[in-house]
Amino acid sequence: MADVVVLGSLNMDLVVRTERIPRPGETVVGRDFVTIPGGKGANQAAAAARLGVRVDMVGRVGNDAFGPALLDNMRRQGVGISHVTLDPDAASGIAMIMIDACGENSIVVAAGANGRVSRSDLEGARELLAQARYLLMQFEIPLEVVREAISLANELGVRVILNPAPAHAVDADLMRGVYCLVANETETEALTGVAVREEGELQLAAKRLLGLGIPVVIVTLGARGAFLASDGLRLLVPARQVQVVDTTAAGDAFVGGLVAAFLQGRDLPQAVRYATCAGTLATTKLGAQTSLPSAAEVEAFFNEGLD
Repeated sequence: MADVVVLGSLNMDLVVRTERIPRPGETVVGRDFVTIPGGKGANQAAAAARLGVRVDMVGRVGNDAFGPALLDNMRRQGVGISHVTLDPDAASGIAMIMIDACGENSIVVAAGANGRVSRSDLEGARELLAQARYLLMQFEIPLEVVREAISLANELGVRVILNPAPAHAVDADLMRGVYCLVANETETEALTGVAVREEGELQLAAKRLLGLGIPVVIVTLGARGAFLASDGLRLLVPARQVQVVDTTAAGDAFVGGLVAAFLQGRDLPQAVRYATCAGTLATTKLGAQTSLPSAAEVEAFFNEGLD
């Protein structure tokens, strides 16, 4: 029985390191090239599993060389895959990722089989979802399926954590029934129309999102940490400084850390602090799932900050 069901994407990441991201029309020389399993859904499932959470994945991979590799990787991460379909009529999703000398990235995603996740996939996982405590989703699958899944989770009494990535402007109805929204600065601006560069703008954006009926809103701010807003609570949780190697999947590590912290019974401020530690540690290694920290690493980093 899974505590968390992740309905989302599985990708193979095609990663190249380069001194800087090229300008339009420019060719630059890259260095290392690697293929690393990724996709926001799979990353968040793996992040939570590494932190001791029982996780099952619902999604699709394609009928190509990447499909079986992605399934095998999920098994190795300790994520249940009985509800991940190998789609005979689609390629697997991929992400082409360039990483510069500062660890910043530029990403292009091709959805492939992720774009074919359907209501039937969701309905087939009804029994699995009914036994879970949290449903975790992103925006790398069709939005109509996300909408249906929120409705089903509410019907079954399962709390929904939504990471609205990549950024989309969506109607307010989609947000109804979400327990916790975790969005970065770009995603927050897409949802609210507010650029969150200063505290006053964070306060305004959070107010608009809470006004949609979402009980918990978290805006991730990269190296600045994360801003937490809930009923009567506004808190900036700072991130500690580390040597950044690659920011890929840092947000996914944050989300995995957050749901793990919820399941551990931590209160909201401590849960966001724990999640920030997980996200920060993920920036110190190359790749998506290869960078995800273990429970021991996050706990040690969390406790170190209490000294």
